[in-house]
Parts: sequence; C-alpha cells; structure tokens
Amino acid sequence: MVSDYKKFDLFGKTFIQKVDLKPPFEFAFPVAEQACFLYMLKGEMEYQSAGDHLKVPTHHSLLLNCINSGKQIHDTSSNSEGEIVIVTFHPDILKKVYDKEIPLIFKPTNQVTNQCRKTINNDFLIQKYIEGLLFYFENPSLVNDEILVLKLKEIILLLSQTQDAETIQVILSQLFSPAAYTFKQIIEANLFEQVGVEDLAQKTNLSVSSFKREFKKLYDDSPANYIRTKRLERAAELLLVSHERITDIAFDCGFNDLANFTKSFHDRYTVSPSNFRLKIKED
Repeated sequence: MVSDYKKFDLFGKTFIQKVDLKPPFEFAFPVAEQACFLYMLKGEMEYQSAGDHLKVPTHHSLLLNCINSGKQIHDTSSNSEGEIVIVTFHPDILKKVYDKEIPLIFKPTNQVTNQCRKTINNDFLIQKYIEGLLFYFENPSLVNDEILVLKLKEIILLLSQTQDAETIQVILSQLFSPAAYTFKQIIEANLFEQVGVEDLAQKTNLSVSSFKREFKKLYDDSPANYIRTKRLERAAELLLVSHERITDIAFDCGFNDLANFTKSFHDRYTVSPSNFRLKIKED
C-alpha cells in the first residue's frame, strides 16, 4: 500500500520518484524501454522475475532493465514500512541530454549475457546523491529541467565509477542494443571465464536453484561438474600443443587457483599437469 508518493518529470516523462509504502506492498514494473535505479531508503524489498529473485536491504540499490515483463518488487517483512527512491532512464531522454555522444556506459559490450539486474552495495557517493534528491523533494519549488538534467548526469557518472561498472554497462547498454542469447550460448561463451555458478545464474537472469535445474535439464549434469570437466579437457589440450606456463594455462581455462587446478587435474588424469606434459613429450 502506497502511503505517500512524489515525483519529478523530465521532458514529460517520469524521472525521479519517492514512494513510501506500508506492508503488504507489491509493485509490478510496466513493460517499457527504460531502466530503473531503485534505492532502498527504509525497509527491505525483494525483487522477483520468473525464476529470479533477490533481496535488497536498506541503503542498498538495484539497477534493473525494465524492457521484459514479469518484474516486480515486494516487501520482505509484514511489520516494517518501506521507502524507495526510483530514478528512471529513458533512451529518448538520454539521447536528448547527450546530444553529441551517449556515454560509454550505455554502449554494448562484448559479453555474452542476458543479465538485466544488479544489486549495488552501500556506496557512499550514491548515498550522498540520494540525500541530495531528498532535499529537492522537501523543496520542490527549486526544481527545474536544468537541475534534473544535472541529477541525471550525476547518477550516470556515479554508476560508471562503482566497482560494478562493467555489469552496470551490460544492463544499461540493453536500452539501445537489447541482448537475446540462449541459455546454452551463455554457458558456452563463459566456460573459460573467471566466473562461478552464481555469476552464470545472474547472466541468465535466474536464481541459483532455477539455474541448476535448467542446466541439469539441458546438459544432464551439474553445472560445477560439467564446467570443471570442460576446463580440464581444454587444459589437457593446451598442455599438449602449447609451451605456456602451467599457471597461465590454468588461468586461461578459468581456474583462479593453481593448487585447485593441480588437484582437479590429478583427480581426472591421475597425474599432475607437469608430469602429464612430460609424459606426452616422451610418448
């Protein structure tokens, strides 16, 4: 239930909203060519979409691509009230504001992923940005289009400088170049990257449990076992045909720990990587 609602429009479209909520509450995102940045001022919310869900605690935020249907947020407690600030990014307004050149954070990456949401941890500068917005909600007579354009550019700059900037670019770039990869395309393209099961689940827009079920259905194997097997097979091939250091081969095949790679390799081939290479040369 909405107990209070305020908003500012920029060039005729909703730009910033402040929503006070009393439990139980639920908000479904309309299907539209836009992305939303949600900051949880008070309470906790849970994001849900098909097989995907995650919690967003107080003073954390969620960046969300709203192009696809079925996305919603709701309260996680029947006792606490919620307070959310939402900043909306519209492609046509971005083009108008950035007349000459759209910022890099909106340009496509070479990643094979359909990821459409990302939680952003309690970032000090973003928190200060939200405090600035609250000042304008308390003093709406000071707000005009010039101020709102500055606030739009400010949040884009802050998002581009967070530690999650690479993933944020993936999400925001879909406003101009929507991604549409199959489950298998995402798996095969990321097999040898430094990513785990949780990362792959995010790239497919699924919770870890839903991701594992879908993986089992398509590959008849667990994600961990299949990925480890493929990485070890590639490592064995590289040991055979290249002169790269074993440490570099391990990294290139998606292992970030040499000891783990050596043990996994020995478990599969009953010989260490170095002895495997020597044995091949001798044969």
